[in-house]
Amino acid sequence: MNMNYKSLISALSQKFKTTILSAECQTVPLQGGTVGDVHLVTGNAETVDGQNLRYRIVLKIQKKFARYGDPESWRREYDLYASDLGATFSDALRWPTCYHSEMNTEEDEFELWLEYIDGVTGLELTSDMYEQAALEWGRYQGKLYAEQPIVLQSLTNLSHADLMKNTYLHYRSWPLVYNYIRSEDCEFPKHVRQMLIDLDEHADEILARIEKLPVVLCHRDFWVNNLIYTDRTFAIIDWDMSGWGYMGEDIASLIADEANIDHMIEYYQRCIPAYYKGFFEFAAAPPVAENCVYELILLMFGYRFIEYYLHTDDDAKKTMYLHTFQKIYEMKASPTQD
Repeated sequence: MNMNYKSLISALSQKFKTTILSAECQTVPLQGGTVGDVHLVTGNAETVDGQNLRYRIVLKIQKKFARYGDPESWRREYDLYASDLGATFSDALRWPTCYHSEMNTEEDEFELWLEYIDGVTGLELTSDMYEQAALEWGRYQGKLYAEQPIVLQSLTNLSHADLMKNTYLHYRSWPLVYNYIRSEDCEFPKHVRQMLIDLDEHADEILARIEKLPVVLCHRDFWVNNLIYTDRTFAIIDWDMSGWGYMGEDIASLIADEANIDHMIEYYQRCIPAYYKGFFEFAAAPPVAENCVYELILLMFGYRFIEYYLHTDDDAKKTMYLHTFQKIYEMKASPTQD
């Protein structure tokens, strides 16, 4: 990979709060998002007073790309780190510290040098950690919603509240997925197909209910691989999709987006009350019975999972999507815990 050595030195100087004269380095690719180039950079750094310091740091290089309905999302993480949003986080929830950032306007790309956090993430997160993540995210969104800090007014590059609705309508207009669940060739059980058809038929009234919910700052990619738990603190990575959205969107992602399928109903039962409990500590919100998270899951992931199912030849993945839809269907009759 092409790495700017001067940027490494600058980032390490900021990380260690001292002047770094030189550094040796090795790079290893990390599992990043679908659009970013992410590497773990490790090695030894020499300070101005002769110390030799071992380091680990993350380099994320993001090139310009186009996302449907959200054209500026490619540079959003750079813009957010350049803002004062980091000051709004708590001891229990934050993002990785950014030690150095650069925007290359000629190449339409930026680089972020970020704190490496070694913690529990992905499918290794326990149910208790899910619940704690929902609680802390509710607290964070509730505090911002109630206090409306000045930094929110300065965040001009955020996705809009109607992105979720517009993405659903875009999928629904796509004959490949829309016609498939209505065709005789559809391999999904009848009750699953009907669940999605019913959503389409009642979409206007469902969306009208959702649009009465508080509009909050959403991460919009709030799934297990973007959460890192360590020392009772959650770090959240990959902020390129973030923006204004409706209360509960992120919890829908936490519950349904490539979670542990066998525990999805448990997550549904535990995370929604925890999220509302956190939000209620700072701001008023609708009763839990009107949270719309079930509908948000279907709107956000229903047709997306159909698309994934149709575009994979992997039988195990096809079975996974069938199993996921069955769990979503069972959620409807599964009340959340108080």
